[in-house]
Amino acid sequence: MLVVGGGHIALRKVEGLSQSGAKVTVVAPRVVDELAALESVNLRRRRYRFGDAAAYRLVIAATGVRKVDEKVYRDAVDAGVPINVADVPELCTFTLPAVTRRGDVQVAVSTNGRSPAMASWIRDQLAEALPAGVADALDLVAEVRAELKAAGQSTETIGWREAFDAGFVQLVADGEHDTARSLLRDRLRLDVAS
Repeated sequence: MLVVGGGHIALRKVEGLSQSGAKVTVVAPRVVDELAALESVNLRRRRYRFGDAAAYRLVIAATGVRKVDEKVYRDAVDAGVPINVADVPELCTFTLPAVTRRGDVQVAVSTNGRSPAMASWIRDQLAEALPAGVADALDLVAEVRAELKAAGQSTETIGWREAFDAGFVQLVADGEHDTARSLLRDRLRLDVAS
């Protein structure tokens, strides 16, 4: 993936992509120190060149210079490469959601490019509402789900919601993993020896 720009907005975009496991190349003549310090980034300290976009599957332009961003946009569109121009929805073929992560639990919020600031605010509200231990709870859910599959039972059952509503996540957060596991197995009607 290509990010064009080296400022703080580009830094945020690169951090989000990197957290998702993307291999990111940054093209910019100047970059902020935090971006330069990222070891996971292929940094090319130069101006964007016509044709750069064609070598990537996804492009983000975050230069803040309309003329440059438009050039990158036209180049990407001509090459058939999806492009997002930071804070310019009319120059985007896709939008990026605001994402919060707790282990493998991800919550994404999008305003379809109308207000990234509002998407970030809503994301932060939802992040605060995520229960403590939700990532650990997911690990336990995945374990019990594998037990269901091994027992030849469907993993599509309403028992999951019943267990979650009965305090499963809080039990995990409190360190009561055995009790939480028993609650899941009971609500899923899974008869497996502990």
